[in-house]
Amino acid sequence: MTTTPTRTPRVRASELVGRGWLNTGGTSLRLEDLRGRILVLDFWTFCCVNCLHVLDELRELEERHRDVLVIVGVHSPKFEHEADPVALAAAVERYEVRHPVLDDPDLVTWGAYTARAWPTLVVVDPEGYVVAQMAGEGHASALEALVAELVAEHEAKGTLHRGAGPYVPPEPTSGTLRFPAKAIALPGGDLLVADAGHHSLARLAPDGETLVRRIGSGERGLVDGPADVARFSEPNGLCLVPDELRPWLGYDVLVADTVNHALRGVSLDSGEVVTVAGTGEQFMVGGRENVAEPGRPPRAYGLGSPELPVPDRLPPTWVRLSSPWDVAWSQELAAFVVAMAGNHTLWAFDAKEGSLTLLAGTMNEGLEDGPGRTAWFAQPSGLAVRRDLDPATGATSETLWLADSETSALRRVTPRAGDVEVSTAVGQGLFDFGHRDGDAGQALLQHPLGVATLPDGSAVVADTYNGALRRYDPLSGQVTTIATGLAEPSDVLVEVDSGADGQAGAGQASVRLLVVESAAHRLTRIALPASLAGEVLDGGARRTQRPATAVGPGALRLEVPFVPAPGQKLDDRWGPSASLQVSATPPELLLAGEGTGTDLLRDLVVNPAIGEGVLHVTAKAASCDAEGEFPACHLAQQDWGVPITVTPTGATTLTLPLRG
Repeated sequence: MTTTPTRTPRVRASELVGRGWLNTGGTSLRLEDLRGRILVLDFWTFCCVNCLHVLDELRELEERHRDVLVIVGVHSPKFEHEADPVALAAAVERYEVRHPVLDDPDLVTWGAYTARAWPTLVVVDPEGYVVAQMAGEGHASALEALVAELVAEHEAKGTLHRGAGPYVPPEPTSGTLRFPAKAIALPGGDLLVADAGHHSLARLAPDGETLVRRIGSGERGLVDGPADVARFSEPNGLCLVPDELRPWLGYDVLVADTVNHALRGVSLDSGEVVTVAGTGEQFMVGGRENVAEPGRPPRAYGLGSPELPVPDRLPPTWVRLSSPWDVAWSQELAAFVVAMAGNHTLWAFDAKEGSLTLLAGTMNEGLEDGPGRTAWFAQPSGLAVRRDLDPATGATSETLWLADSETSALRRVTPRAGDVEVSTAVGQGLFDFGHRDGDAGQALLQHPLGVATLPDGSAVVADTYNGALRRYDPLSGQVTTIATGLAEPSDVLVEVDSGADGQAGAGQASVRLLVVESAAHRLTRIALPASLAGEVLDGGARRTQRPATAVGPGALRLEVPFVPAPGQKLDDRWGPSASLQVSATPPELLLAGEGTGTDLLRDLVVNPAIGEGVLHVTAKAASCDAEGEFPACHLAQQDWGVPITVTPTGATTLTLPLRG
């Protein structure tokens, strides 16, 4: 285990250069305008759930120290859509970013500060020197301690200037819906919408416009109770509870309350809201306090623990969740499947038995198929269940379709005896995206968030960042486009009108799609032809563009500096306090050094015959408060995908600060 000093060597901060500014009232900021204040640069991109976690981590810090601290979000996009200034402005409003944001579409400021991962935090002191850099999430306590140190130091030196910051709030907007996320059809024809921007649920009449009732006060928070008292925080997924379970459970709809890291039950008649899973705190991969039994000290699960990394069956309200994004009922599993975007997993919630079980995923981010416990996901964000009847045998089979947003993929999850099997229908990986139809093996999506199934057994995808609806036909293996020009579609419902004989067959039914156009704050209906056919489009392939790091062939020392925040120490009570995992694309890029270990140093050997590729590095480090009977525990974690080029004069050391 290797650490570095709390402060980096004093280096002058680089100027903030970009296309423009948001949340400043039209004013362009320069570093000299911020002199005398502590500055935190938050390098983020709005597709990234880890970046959204950091936005939430920064809210309290920002409010406590607003007179001495300025946070500047440097938006350096991953996807092509995120480089659109209109889309960025919408995201800043959607996620209630209450500090200035620099639009950095060409990654100029990103490169000047040698950022290599989303998110990255850089701390600049009141005299304009960089004093710390941190990658990933989980740094709130470290930032709090560092800000306190800097305030004391620069107040004593006379270099700290208190006062109002440069943030100028945007004009408020109004409407029935504000950044709606998901929707479901209710018995009787009404619609229930997760109105994420209003932190509530909106019950609409069948026309999709008339507000019948609102559930939730509209204020961000985690409060149970009646409809006008309860609070949500950016709710997303919705699922009707099966009729036979409602008397047992006492609620009709299960809600993925994303930013509260909770599942909520809602009664449609009374509007009563109750928390049924989650503690309201975020699950930290490898964290020490992910299971909190009431009245007892937190139980240790995860990194270095002698317990299982994730126990098989746990009381749901004891377990921390991580940004649940969607939820669907699986009859085969007799449970609700939860797409846990925040730690790249699927969970099974058995509400009747009162248990929560890890269903699939390793909590590593990527595109890996296979049995559920070995599969990798990347922000699973949309679920749809399809049940098919074999007329010859009378047996039914079930498929869960999954929109895996960060890999721009459509995944298939098939229940098996005691497990599930995961396969990829469409998608190439974390950094490949585009709008390309045709054979599924070559087709490309761009950050899809929703999926539904059509009467003929095909899947329709809300291809969010392409502003399109795409159809995948599992029989032909073809992908087509059935609608374009939509404003960040985040969900889609299939509405089938029965034929003359009352049966909803694929060849005789009228099919419409109800689209949640999140960035347009509305629901939109699209009629489909009876054939369900679409266009074949080719908008080209794209790759995430980031500056490549030049490294030399042969020996390469990988260093991941980490040091606990002031008042904390490394947490090795249950084994090693750190974990480092390394792989490469293509695999041949590394001749040695791949794999998992507990040292944050690694000697790699780069293949001189491979000209370029991507190093995939995952690091975690646990620390805890140095004092107290039950010290609070903290986990720093980050996944890097570092593009490299191999040149004779390239670097022989690659440093990726986890906290330095």
